[in-house]
Amino acid sequence: MTTTSAPATFPDIDPATGETIADIRSATPEEVTQAVARARAAQPDWAECGFEERAERLRRAGERVLAARNELAELITREMGKPLGDAEREVQGWGSTIPTILDEVRRALVPEELEGKDCWTRVVREPLGLVAAITPWNFPVGMPLEILIPALATGNAVVFKPSEHVPLCGERLAELMNEALPPDVLVQIHGAGDVGAALVAAEVDMVGFVGSRDTGKAIMRSASERLKRLVLELGGKDPLVVFADADLDAAADCAVTHALRNTGQVCCSVERIFVEDSAVERFEELVVEKARDWKHGSGLEQGVRMGPLVSAEQREKVIAQVEEAKRHGARLLLGGETPEGPGWFYPATVLTELDPELAISRQETFGPVITLERFSGDEDEAVRLANDTPYGLGANVFSGDLERGQRVASGIRAGTVGVNRYLNAAPGAPWCGARESGFGYIGGVDGHKQFTLPKSISRPK
Repeated sequence: MTTTSAPATFPDIDPATGETIADIRSATPEEVTQAVARARAAQPDWAECGFEERAERLRRAGERVLAARNELAELITREMGKPLGDAEREVQGWGSTIPTILDEVRRALVPEELEGKDCWTRVVREPLGLVAAITPWNFPVGMPLEILIPALATGNAVVFKPSEHVPLCGERLAELMNEALPPDVLVQIHGAGDVGAALVAAEVDMVGFVGSRDTGKAIMRSASERLKRLVLELGGKDPLVVFADADLDAAADCAVTHALRNTGQVCCSVERIFVEDSAVERFEELVVEKARDWKHGSGLEQGVRMGPLVSAEQREKVIAQVEEAKRHGARLLLGGETPEGPGWFYPATVLTELDPELAISRQETFGPVITLERFSGDEDEAVRLANDTPYGLGANVFSGDLERGQRVASGIRAGTVGVNRYLNAAPGAPWCGARESGFGYIGGVDGHKQFTLPKSISRPK
């Protein structure tokens, strides 16, 4: 007699209140297998229908997402705490890029014609088959779309597991998209890490994952059993280098905005700031002045710029890093005290004079903490300090000498670097993490190609 696993539930909690929004049913191992089987059965017809039909359906899916922007934004705020205006911009911003992504995918799929000594070769791009998409909670609509759209547009079917912290966001996003898609091309399941692990181990051809470095490494180990294709967008400990001749006000704006936005819960947050000695005092003043304006509170309140951290566990990690730094002599310039009352709030916090070996200097913080350190102004020292991390997601450099800024940017081992601006690149650029910040990459024509297999077909001349 066969037995099946009993379905389990997990609470979907409002981080602003600590109250349960809903109890969510987690997929059983059998249901993971069934979801994979359904999507795999649907994939051949989806691939066969051709790019133009797929693109048209995905455009319509994008229109449905944009039409539901207010509903989705409210879900984002309730489930992970993001201020409502930021949540609306997330849905609008990522939803409106879908036509551009589809145009890039069209270019990625154009066959390449090659000539050899005795043959003609045509290189075509074929879908891999079935993609497991496992996405995080910090951008509950944006991050899934970064994987779902190119994976589906290139002819793959997808089994999608959103983070257990934002299950209703993921479920609603899948529902909206499925209104425009054939049955079972996109199958959505719920669950925590055990369900994600079961999905990675299942009969899938590729895993697209956005999340922590440790989970990314576990996915690589599991996927190695069958050499499954991977795209892993992982964490960062991004530096910001500020030379004394820079526009200090602009550099301070970059530091504060990109250390505190989304309550610091961004993989490419500014996490390590190095300021040339002669500019340190003025830069500290500017940063503290600007950071004071970042009021925290419920994302549904007017004037709030930072919502809560996503969970009690996440807040405890931030508190532990700050308290360790204080015990080891760090100077607290702002914040650093845990608010009383419900919800997992933490204030904008500024620290300086840090021990470089502490967790706050070495590990991803993922919270609203700004750390300031000094350097001599030497270019080589700036590069050394920026690279003193296992991560390599992004970096930022501010200098009054643009050529020096570009030299330093070239020396930093990171996938995306901004000079005299935040690191956001022009549309079409790939998003790629160096070293332990990722494996493979997404975005741009080359990123979309990773959801395909290049196949060479040759004939004699």
